[in-house]
Amino acid sequence: MDVLDLARWQFGITTVYHFLMVPLTIGLSVLVAGMQTAWVRTGEVKYLRMTKFWGKLMLVNFAMGVVTGIVQEFQFGMAWSEYSRFVGDVFGAPLAMEGLVAFFVESTFLGLWIFGWDRLPRRVHLACAWAFSLATIASAYFILAANSWMQHPVGVELVDGRPRLTSIWAVLSNNTALTAVPHAVAGCFAVGGAFLVGIGAWHLWRGRDDDGPVWRASVKLGGWVGVVAFSALAVTGDLQGKLMFEQQPMKMAAAEALCHTEEPASFSVFAVGDVSRPDCESVKSITVPALLSFLAHSDFSTEVRGIEQLVGEYQAKYGTNYPVDDRLGELSGQPIDYVPNLPVTYWGFRFMIGFGALSALAAAATLWFTRGGRVPRTKWFPRLALAGIATPFIANSAGWIFTEMGRQPFVVAPNPTGVDGVWLFTARGVSGMGVGEVLTSLIALTTAYAVLAGVEFYLIRRYARAGVAGVMPPEKTDPAEPGDKLAFAY
Repeated sequence: MDVLDLARWQFGITTVYHFLMVPLTIGLSVLVAGMQTAWVRTGEVKYLRMTKFWGKLMLVNFAMGVVTGIVQEFQFGMAWSEYSRFVGDVFGAPLAMEGLVAFFVESTFLGLWIFGWDRLPRRVHLACAWAFSLATIASAYFILAANSWMQHPVGVELVDGRPRLTSIWAVLSNNTALTAVPHAVAGCFAVGGAFLVGIGAWHLWRGRDDDGPVWRASVKLGGWVGVVAFSALAVTGDLQGKLMFEQQPMKMAAAEALCHTEEPASFSVFAVGDVSRPDCESVKSITVPALLSFLAHSDFSTEVRGIEQLVGEYQAKYGTNYPVDDRLGELSGQPIDYVPNLPVTYWGFRFMIGFGALSALAAAATLWFTRGGRVPRTKWFPRLALAGIATPFIANSAGWIFTEMGRQPFVVAPNPTGVDGVWLFTARGVSGMGVGEVLTSLIALTTAYAVLAGVEFYLIRRYARAGVAGVMPPEKTDPAEPGDKLAFAY
């Protein structure tokens, strides 16, 4: 393996691991704020106990997310310094907004929420919960705006071979970002909903404490959130597919392993054969006629260009060979492969859809089996509920892997209607480091993240098993206003 491969593995491992924390934090923070709102409005203690229990798990996850997220900033300077130089004039603004506005609000109001239970009036304390939860969404917006610029660069001019920002509004209102944000946030709610359903259903099945109303309300909330989130994912995913057809046609072709241009184009449900070969000679697919054309352009007759045709178009526009440059290592002067990793893009796209659908199905099934006060007593019920927690995590990770690997060999994909020259090959973005240096940091970071994963799982499992009593003993009832000296386990 060369420096480029190692640097990509390092960024992929750290990013996917960090993104396991992010959707759970965003989804849970809003749901917890909603639980606290229900308590403030109704005064029912079950909502307070829900807030305390799920808030505890949210805090554990948030802390781990902060720790792992810090490494992401260093990645740009460690292994991707040439990329940082290229995008620095553009990325500075949205990343600064994320740090100075969103993360500042998150950390400030989260602190007030944690330590303000017996010090702030109810409604002020509730406002802190909403400020924190909405700031997590704002943070995601700024990060996704930066990422969307890599997918579809806008609002810049080319000066001395590098893009210079001319309109921050164009970056923030990029149509790619405006569809990516609701899609990602819906994925976060799918994760949060599955988390509530899985743990709540397990406690319902155990039936060993007096918090049955807490678990039943949690399951009901999580189930409906999961079903609605999947509906939102379907709608926003369709919008993203239409933009992908216009902005990154090779990614769309790779998602379908569509080797040859079709008019109308069929959607491949499942493929048998070696999808890694761009000639598709050995691939047999189960298809839905004309559906891909509809997904691309809202009609059943649109032509969708295949990999074979697109490779020729890319070669004509962006060149057939990499420049002769020592910084490119083994790729110096070599032919450019414009075809992404087809097994990853094809199956990643289907894992995203499939596990997302499984998550919604699990949520709907749990709602059905627990309707009217019912609780299934078979052993498969808690096991399937807990297994369902993993499904939206897998869907989210598969979606991001598809999104990022589908634009290869570009780290900044060209905008077909944008400024010529505003694109960057992934091979040109890597730092001029030795294999040993990158391999050392890859091993060190992967090991550290494995340890953190063990810590996260242990803490989440411990507090989840303890139930509400672990954070709010039954004798501790209702903290009314400041001055009530109640011992909460925060």
